Amino acid sequence: MHTAEFLKKVFSGRTPWTYFYVFLIPFVNWSFAHVPSIPMPDGGAWPPLAIVTGFILVARDFAQREVGHHIFVAVFIGMAVSFLMAPPAIAIASAAAFLVSEVVDWAIYTFSKRPLSERVLISSVVAAPLDTTLFWGLASLSAEASGTFTPLTLVTAAASKLVGAYVVYLLLKQREKKAAVTQEKLPDLF
Repeated sequence: MHTAEFLKKVFSGRTPWTYFYVFLIPFVNWSFAHVPSIPMPDGGAWPPLAIVTGFILVARDFAQREVGHHIFVAVFIGMAVSFLMAPPAIAIASAAAFLVSEVVDWAIYTFSKRPLSERVLISSVVAAPLDTTLFWGLASLSAEASGTFTPLTLVTAAASKLVGAYVVYLLLKQREKKAAVTQEKLPDLF
């Protein structure tokens, strides 16, 4: 997709997943700063909206289907808005984590020829632990998040992201099976 085609598609409103994806990036960063975390037994904290982050990784896959390699424009827009809505330490940690996980997601989504459901699951399994580790590692350096980066925090945050991705995987898998059954029922015209 050429840049002119990309801009026409985006400004015509034919990219709802891309718009949703751009919205989710600053939303989740704002939420990490404003929604209370749940204390963990090891002294860390679990952010309940970590589940939403798992959906962001999936929303990115759908957005890439709409805009192709221009997905990085959406990433940078979402990160820029994050700097307006979240504390600088959270925005920086998020930007670094998103960049790494999005490159991983992009590569898996782009080069894998697996069905969409499997690409979503594989990219989430690889990207979620990287994203979580980098985000919490950098965010914990700030005064706001000091002491929240513990092994249990890391495991629960990554697992939360994977739960969201797994739910979407199951829904997509079911849709793919229905499409395959429908395809089998159609007569072969050619």
